[in-house]
Amino acid sequence: MSACSEQRCRAEWRSLAPLTKLPLVEPPDVKYARSGDVSIAYQVVGNGPVDLVFVPFLLSMIFAWLHPFYVGFFERLASFSRLILFDKRGTGASDRPRGLPTLEAQMDDVRAVLDAAGSERAALFGAGHGALMCALFAATYPERTSQLVTWNVFPRAPGSTEEHRELIRRTREEWGRSDLFDKIIREQYPSLADDQSFRRIFPTIVRASASPGAAADFNRTVTEADISEVLPAIRVPTLLLYPRMVGATSDLLLLRDLEEQTEQVAVAIPDGRVVGIPSRDPNPFGAEEVTAEVRRFLTERDVEPVPDRVLATVLFTDIVGSTARASELGDQSWRKLIAGHRLAVRRQLARFGGNEIDTAGDGFFATFDGPARGIACAGAIVSASAEQGIDVRLGLHTGECERDGAKVTGIAVHIGSRVASLARPGEVLVSRTVKDLVAGSGIEFQDRGEHELKGVPGEWQLYAVRGD
Repeated sequence: MSACSEQRCRAEWRSLAPLTKLPLVEPPDVKYARSGDVSIAYQVVGNGPVDLVFVPFLLSMIFAWLHPFYVGFFERLASFSRLILFDKRGTGASDRPRGLPTLEAQMDDVRAVLDAAGSERAALFGAGHGALMCALFAATYPERTSQLVTWNVFPRAPGSTEEHRELIRRTREEWGRSDLFDKIIREQYPSLADDQSFRRIFPTIVRASASPGAAADFNRTVTEADISEVLPAIRVPTLLLYPRMVGATSDLLLLRDLEEQTEQVAVAIPDGRVVGIPSRDPNPFGAEEVTAEVRRFLTERDVEPVPDRVLATVLFTDIVGSTARASELGDQSWRKLIAGHRLAVRRQLARFGGNEIDTAGDGFFATFDGPARGIACAGAIVSASAEQGIDVRLGLHTGECERDGAKVTGIAVHIGSRVASLARPGEVLVSRTVKDLVAGSGIEFQDRGEHELKGVPGEWQLYAVRGD
């Protein structure tokens, strides 16, 4: 896979070079990072003082080297940074596993690429879908994130549910058609609408970037995700960029109300700053002021210390009817049952990357760096407990937590505990924040309505996890 993909990229580069009649820079070597059982293709360009990871919406960074329009963007970023580019799972030269590309899985891919590239802490620059993932990464892993830059970020995709479904349907049915490429160039690259070299090469880059199914899956993840509750947990310096369109406007669904959307995000982030960039295109590649702003932001301020607050998913478990069961079994048998239960829970925590924080009575308090892993672990605990003849209830919430050594505190912890207390026997109950962050995972939920949580203001929408 890896050798074939790199050879394919270089073969395309050599075959297209004479057609463009433009000087092309030969792409840097493609390397691979292992993220679980998936290989992620990445490249490193430049040797500047700051590590910078660029994450686009869907475009393959490996194949983007086929045209000088993208090469110029890469070279401008690499002039002041050690630029790290990679193809998301399911795209370009990276593996294309089954299943939807969740934001959580893509965060794992960024960590794997950082590790493989020898980067302990890097600035993240995400565009569109990439901006959502980078924002979630910065909140979850502040120790790996020095600064955050976004382009065209939104807390939740604009448009109605019907418009989202139509976008996904049309993407799956029309992806790869010649008339679609003409439409994309007119709407997203108007400055290159008459550039024949770009019009020849762009279809090749897009087809190499993603299949129709992969493109539709990415759009599904984008339209289902909601990071509104994540934004206050971003504690790293953040620059939010958007295009102030010059001589053209875009009516694309995911580009609606860009200034309003960006300002909304900036209000929620403690250290967020908004800058509008005059541009003919709604993408970040062509306007040199984009890279100039990024350079100023990354190089004119010192890297701040790692925040002591982090986004985490908290899990609480509780045995149903434990007092009555203990009386029925007697002390010795109850102690033996509880010991077996704790062993089973700890096995599942280790399996899914959970961090045990406390064991109070017969319940557990644990944290995860991703809600999908937390849900999977909770389901496994329900099954393991049922095999022991034990009914458990579990609750999950994702929110900002304060770290104090091995302890984790904060309002998110209290919310998770209250959610668990409302779960039925054998049920995994989650907050709406958890549901919104596992978009694209295939996990299904049943609406449990709004509830008051003791000691927590407001009404809270809760959902029960359906199926395994």
